[in-house]
Amino acid sequence: MGLVFKAALGALVVVLIALLSRTKNYYIAGLIPLFPTFALLAHYIVATERGMDALRTTIVFGMWSIIPYFLYLLSLWYFTGFLKLPLALGGAVVCWSLSAWVIIYCWSRWH
Repeated sequence: MGLVFKAALGALVVVLIALLSRTKNYYIAGLIPLFPTFALLAHYIVATERGMDALRTTIVFGMWSIIPYFLYLLSLWYFTGFLKLPLALGGAVVCWSLSAWVIIYCWSRWH
């Protein structure tokens, strides 16, 4: 897969999010990042370069990666109640980063 194709796919997702955010069903824009666009690419690359066992391990780790995303959303919801948007987003990214670090640390220690 070419790098240009991957970049075009990412750009397409961003455009789709921007278009959906302007509709009466703007909340659907929050579903688009969960479409497995990049997961499809990652899974294809891992499977073709490392094999099916590595793909299955990647899938299980991906299941655990739902936790940081949930914490990002939860903290962003909380922070938007009293912080300006840039600070709320920054705080939510910090929460995502910390929880992702914990999961990576635990995974590498116990897997």
